[in-house]
Amino acid sequence: MFKFQTSLNSNKIDIYVHVQRGQKKVCLIFFILHLFVGVWKSITAHPSVWVANICLSLASSIFSFNFETWVAIEHEKQGQRQDILSDTFWLMTFFESAALIGGQVLANWLVGIDVKKGVVPSSTASVFLSILGIICVSRGWTENPKMAFDDYRTSFFTYIFGDKRIWLLVLAQACLQFSIALFWILWAPTLVADGREVHLGLIFPSLLGARMLGSTVFPWLISGPSSFRTEDCLLYAFVVLGFVFSIIAYDYQEIGILVALFCLFHACVGLILPSLARLRTMYVPNELRGGMISLSLAPANAAILLFLLLRGFYRNIENAAMVAFAALGLFIAAGCMHVLKRWGKQPYQNWHKL
Repeated sequence: MFKFQTSLNSNKIDIYVHVQRGQKKVCLIFFILHLFVGVWKSITAHPSVWVANICLSLASSIFSFNFETWVAIEHEKQGQRQDILSDTFWLMTFFESAALIGGQVLANWLVGIDVKKGVVPSSTASVFLSILGIICVSRGWTENPKMAFDDYRTSFFTYIFGDKRIWLLVLAQACLQFSIALFWILWAPTLVADGREVHLGLIFPSLLGARMLGSTVFPWLISGPSSFRTEDCLLYAFVVLGFVFSIIAYDYQEIGILVALFCLFHACVGLILPSLARLRTMYVPNELRGGMISLSLAPANAAILLFLLLRGFYRNIENAAMVAFAALGLFIAAGCMHVLKRWGKQPYQNWHKL
């Protein structure tokens, strides 16, 4: 939560920002935003698209870093083994995809044949789930100790900005987030190009199923009989993603091959997400984890906004060029993993003394 306090002095306005942090409060904001949008859609026939999208985008940003940070801090507080946290990461990715599939099935059932009449029941279900989440977080979860904003800022700038290994992780995460966002923007237009009729409702759960399959491969690769280093797994996965996007950028139009490439993309994403989370545990202190993830989201979101403006408003860039740029970013992420492997791990046990 943020509290802004302003004061006027010599015709200058100074803004003091005091960040009252705590994963429990931020998770409550996540559910409150969904509750607000659900109630608004239930009582308003034509809700503002801008306000709804801003609220849901903010909720997505909270989801992307806060829940993982809370899990890692609670794991450290309880003194659990490191392999248990790694299992938690791939289970989070697995059940996230399963929840998306279940949410689509529920929404389709509530909407039924008449889309206009089905908006209210689907919004009511969103309100119910949001209230359930608020109750669970309020009663069942404990708050983590907060750090003063000045201490957090000093530690963040000293440690995060001062470690080149973390910058490699930030760049790789940003490239991945950009490619995922770009995929969800362009996958449907790519499949229905040239007026082809495609059952997108059947392809969507197939993509998420491939992501679930990729996440189940993660524990086998890092702890199986022929275990690999996490950096090696990420290096190969990013290279595969780069080639997948390169083929798509070439404007290959065979529908069967496109669907197979899309499934391969999501299988690799399902492997990469828990792998990056594991590397964050190795290189980043848990108290600074959320800020590091937010730092990686900033350039990815800025790049998406730039390309949407160039494509949707100015009309001076094509879809293939955007996909090619994402492919280049994925190859850069693979290079980051190669360099990270060569530099090795630097312990951070004494980061708070900096």
